[in-house]
Amino acid sequence: MKHCPTCNRAETDDSLAFCRTDGTPLLSDAALAAANLGTIRLTNPQDVESMPTRVLRSNTSGGLGSSTANQGTSDSPVTTLLPNSQISVATGSVGKRRSRRAILITTAVVAFCTLSASLLYYFYRSGSRSTAPIESIAVMPFINSSGNTEIEYLSDGMTETLINNLSQLPNVSVKARSSVFRYKGKEVEPQTVGNELGVQAILNGRVLQHGDELTLYLSLVDTRTGNQLWGEQYIRKQADLLSLQSEIGRDVSGKLRTELSGAKEQKVIRSYPQNAEAYQLYLHGRFFWNKRTPESIQKAIEYFQLAIEKDPTYALGYAGLSDGYTLLAYYGGAPGPEALPKAKDAALRAVALDDTLAESHTSLGFVSVLYDYDYVTAEREYKRAIELNPNYALAHQNLGVMLNRVGRDEEGMATLRRALELEPFSAVLNRLYGDILFCNRRYDEALAQLKKTLELDPAFSTAYLSLSGVYLVTRKYSESVESFVKYQELSGRRELAELARERFAAGAWPGFLRAMTALEQSDGLSPFLAATFHTQLGQKDEAFARLDQSLENREHLLLYIRVDPRLDALRDDPRFEDLVLRMRFPAAAGH
Repeated sequence: MKHCPTCNRAETDDSLAFCRTDGTPLLSDAALAAANLGTIRLTNPQDVESMPTRVLRSNTSGGLGSSTANQGTSDSPVTTLLPNSQISVATGSVGKRRSRRAILITTAVVAFCTLSASLLYYFYRSGSRSTAPIESIAVMPFINSSGNTEIEYLSDGMTETLINNLSQLPNVSVKARSSVFRYKGKEVEPQTVGNELGVQAILNGRVLQHGDELTLYLSLVDTRTGNQLWGEQYIRKQADLLSLQSEIGRDVSGKLRTELSGAKEQKVIRSYPQNAEAYQLYLHGRFFWNKRTPESIQKAIEYFQLAIEKDPTYALGYAGLSDGYTLLAYYGGAPGPEALPKAKDAALRAVALDDTLAESHTSLGFVSVLYDYDYVTAEREYKRAIELNPNYALAHQNLGVMLNRVGRDEEGMATLRRALELEPFSAVLNRLYGDILFCNRRYDEALAQLKKTLELDPAFSTAYLSLSGVYLVTRKYSESVESFVKYQELSGRRELAELARERFAAGAWPGFLRAMTALEQSDGLSPFLAATFHTQLGQKDEAFARLDQSLENREHLLLYIRVDPRLDALRDDPRFEDLVLRMRFPAAAGH
């Protein structure tokens, strides 16, 4: 039988080396009895160096256990127990027969055994801890070490692909793109990222391209200690990028100690195209799509089209193409009736090619709202996307906004908050949350939310447009005009911005409104915004004419018609309800 000298737990299994309660090395009953006598005497000190040793703990403070090797520790002293044939136990002094050499050797043995026990105990305990899976991780933006900005799309794309793939892991929180890309180009300590994002580990990557060869360095780092948990170097031909991306997904999920079923593993590895060039073109497209300007979105569409030409069965390529056309209409880069049918065709093709991709269902849901005003289909598609990937923030975001627009306020706000939990640093999502607060008449909260959005991205133009609306309904007209001007400047319409500033300075708020309502869409003012300005002037006929034009254009801002406070003066007009019916809103919607 063995006992733990710390907690005195008895173990009948002689094969056990450590206590199952606190990890302390176990001792036999004979060893404990000898240890409790306190001191030892060597029968033949000259043979000490060849004697086997065992490490034990002693509760006494005397003898060799109180040597300097143990001073300053909180553990009980450690004594060396020698075989019974070579020692005799005594309670008195050691006597003059102990030589100086024996004392020095014995002290050295004690020190060595103390160190050995401490290390053994430490590694046993830390080894036990290391088996626990990592439950939260941030994939940091891969660094482009090639010195060639033209392959920036590759380092960004590989990062985003890995984030999307790892988000499929069960019981692992993977920080979204917007959370980690704010660190791009910055040197930050792992502990800082861990504290700010609340993650246990970060994955760093560095991409180096030399000719047709690609080298990727990965390291998994503990954010608490800053220690590297795992590192690997991959050297592949660029034509092998697809297999490399799959291999990385498998390796990283393995290092997170997450057990995957066959189906889950396939989701982590993802369904890549057969053509490596198609995959690189897709990454190019997402790189420009994320810039969110009409010019960059047009570039993204071109790359998505090239990817599909290389691989006509590439579902993600079609989903990207749909998102490109949808955003082109959303940001005014092309008329809705021209861009949105293309977006719908691409989304339907993406779903037909691969029904298991959350991206495909989200694309179809988005265009169903913008083009068809089909909220039932959109809700079904968004919920299917969330079922496939519960951590896909874009699906939560689009569903939450749509639910609020149709009058299901509580559901919409809850869904949006879930999206914000997944992507707390997304400027788009934070602005949308501010818009919904505004539409729910929570003006102070909306103002604070939109200011927070601009802290995340001071150059985010549409956040200023949203601010302008909040200031308008709270009658802070100077701030409303200045925010409107800032929006136009950041959108590249400096002449319109200057006109707005001049007319407000000359004619105050009415002068600004009259100048803006005189503009046409070709001048840079959307029909919906013109309708809100006509409403402020009490010009209902002109306001409805602009709203009809907005409907014809499939302008996305019109989807707020049931909830936008700027249109309150129009709600008792029969033409308003007729417009709502043409937009196919559910009868129970609205405030």
